[in-house]
Amino acid sequence: MKKLKIGIIGVGRLGYEHACNIANRVPGSELVAIADANFDRAKQVAEELGVTAVYNDPKALCADPNVEAVAIITNTASHVEMIKIAMDAGKHVFCEKPLADTVEKCKEAEAIIAAHPELTFMLGFMRRYDHSYQVAKKKMENGDIGDVILVRCYSQDPISIIEGTLEYAPRSGGQFIDMSIHDFDLIRWLTGSEVKELWATGGCYEFKQYKDWDDGDNVSGLMKMENDAMAFFFAGRAAAHGSHVETEIVGTRGTLRIASVPTDSLVEVMSQHGVCRECYQDFITRWHDAYITEIEEFCDCVATGRKATPGVIDGTQSTKIAFRCKESFLTDKKLTLE
Repeated sequence: MKKLKIGIIGVGRLGYEHACNIANRVPGSELVAIADANFDRAKQVAEELGVTAVYNDPKALCADPNVEAVAIITNTASHVEMIKIAMDAGKHVFCEKPLADTVEKCKEAEAIIAAHPELTFMLGFMRRYDHSYQVAKKKMENGDIGDVILVRCYSQDPISIIEGTLEYAPRSGGQFIDMSIHDFDLIRWLTGSEVKELWATGGCYEFKQYKDWDDGDNVSGLMKMENDAMAFFFAGRAAAHGSHVETEIVGTRGTLRIASVPTDSLVEVMSQHGVCRECYQDFITRWHDAYITEIEEFCDCVATGRKATPGVIDGTQSTKIAFRCKESFLTDKKLTLE
């Protein structure tokens, strides 16, 4: 089996996860190059994973003739620039979410990708490739729950990582673009429709400094879709019990619920505290398998010429939703998407 030779740009926390997966866990891929602005970090990861081509300049990695595809795991503001560098160099591209930090940049990405129809582009909304979500989607397509009435999404980060969360918060873009955007993609994917109207709210309940960034530590919102399905989302930064992502799809003939208890096993602990199930403590552990599966899909799309999903339009639409939610949050007004 021919392996897709991938170079990765960015080997921070999530980039390292992708690098390890490409190098060791995805049969159809081979990690052949690493680039990071922190050259010492790039060399460290390269040595660990047995990669000989190491760069601190993304252009140099993309110019490497041994690289067939590029995985972009950099800060959001740089994504479109990285996509252009890679695609202009003739490389297939996998890019982490969000697509960009403005809708205007998303449109730029659309134009770049349209100019290279021979190349594969895929955006990293990994929740679509989680086994439970794929099972749920198949049941919906089979008509098991009838027509969708409501999609309910919860995304909560654990209080145990709040120090790093607060350090990143001022440059994250805010809850809606950094965190809820996963739920916005799920809502579009599960309802098969676009947002028609939305209203977002929230506040600074535990960490008052979020107000300095025109943000909230806990936010929520309601949506009405073009096909009249409803959606609700909630995003929080300080869950006491762990990393909790839960989704419920209510249909006319039944309901699907995914991860109502965010546990990594079926073990129940019985002690003087009662009966409990331990929860995931970080997002990388929760989505470990999904990160692998999405790269497997990317490699297969390159090999077969199939169109990869999520694509650039999914990135643009979810970004539009995020910024309209931010506007609704700040103005306390119900808004249409456009």
